[in-house]
Amino acid sequence: MKTMKNALVTGGGRGIGAGICEALAREGWSVAFTGRKPVEELASRLDALRALGAPEAAYFQSDVADLYAHSSLLDSVEAAIGPLSALVNNAGVAPTVRLDVLDTTPESFDRLIATNLRGPFFLTQAAARRFVAAKTPATIVNVGSISATVVSTSRGEYCISKAGVAMATQLWAARLASEGIRVYEVRPGVIRTDMTGPVREKYDRLLAEGLAPQARWGEPSDIGAAVAMLLRGDLAYSTGQTIQIDGGMTIARL
Repeated sequence: MKTMKNALVTGGGRGIGAGICEALAREGWSVAFTGRKPVEELASRLDALRALGAPEAAYFQSDVADLYAHSSLLDSVEAAIGPLSALVNNAGVAPTVRLDVLDTTPESFDRLIATNLRGPFFLTQAAARRFVAAKTPATIVNVGSISATVVSTSRGEYCISKAGVAMATQLWAARLASEGIRVYEVRPGVIRTDMTGPVREKYDRLLAEGLAPQARWGEPSDIGAAVAMLLRGDLAYSTGQTIQIDGGMTIARL
């Protein structure tokens, strides 16, 4: 019989998503994750998750922005690892080109909203309907960003998408609490991933100059540890809350 510690992590093939999958595997979760790469390119990742302790591991090539694929994705995930008890909305994109808000294009805006906000919102809706119908206690975690409140005028569409994720978290938490479903947002700061690669030198300098009290890059494993804590139920009498994983960067300081 398959364990009920079964989680779906979107965008789990690299960066923060990979860190989350690895943390869950170490705690004995069966893990399914999505991404855009062909399935054959992720075979080694599945072997690695099983070696870490995941009873089952599965990968599905899927774009969270494709709302019409959500139902079939959930069907495939449950067929592979069993009924879900956790959803981690991690998949996200940054602007292809950073532009001043005076120059932001509708195409870039729509792309970020579709992947970072619209897709996760409706995937949550699809999963939550299943949890409610099955009377399954579950946990949903949205991976947001300090950009929900920290302004970057060169990527305004990203900030807006993550501000929307913050509100979506509270909406789902309020609606689903009575169903035994907890919803949280994990809000990363400056994390060392391929997404932040192009600005590595900039943030090396800013961290050295005191950008955050904990003067180092965050790692995907830092986010993975936070998500694992929430899925374990360590904050059982809590929902709708934001967990800042930013080295203290957003502390108001003089």
